Amino acid sequence: AKMQKYMRYNSVEPEELPALKELNTSEIWKVWSGASRYIHRQLLQKRAVEIGVGTFALVTVHASVEDGKVLPVERPVFILSKPLRTFYNLECDEIKIPDETPVVQLDFEEIASDTHFRREIVEQCIQETLLCFAGALRDNKEVEFSFK
Repeated sequence: AKMQKYMRYNSVEPEELPALKELNTSEIWKVWSGASRYIHRQLLQKRAVEIGVGTFALVTVHASVEDGKVLPVERPVFILSKPLRTFYNLECDEIKIPDETPVVQLDFEEIASDTHFRREIVEQCIQETLLCFAGALRDNKEVEFSFK
């Protein structure tokens, strides 16, 4: 029930974010860059990555090209988890991850060795950022979360 902690009835309080208070912006950015590279590597291997609030996956979409031809193209997408969509009453396009796609979790150990941070720092930083994200959803704030 990892996702439960992202279902917020109350605003996120600063004391719930001990790691983010200790890290500066560029350190947080480095951790997420490492997470982003990890997700990218998994997508290249046709795996989806579940991060607690949702899943990154490749889905096939049909793109129109010249002469009215339609080509299947693989596109990376982020799919917010259904329980969170329901909980926050959000409307999203219904996107289904292909059944044959294996789903993996973030490998904090691998991200830590890639970014030269301790594993605990990586895990806390990512979870606390997602907590902020959930808090923003709860408070109806607009969120922009950019990935390379």
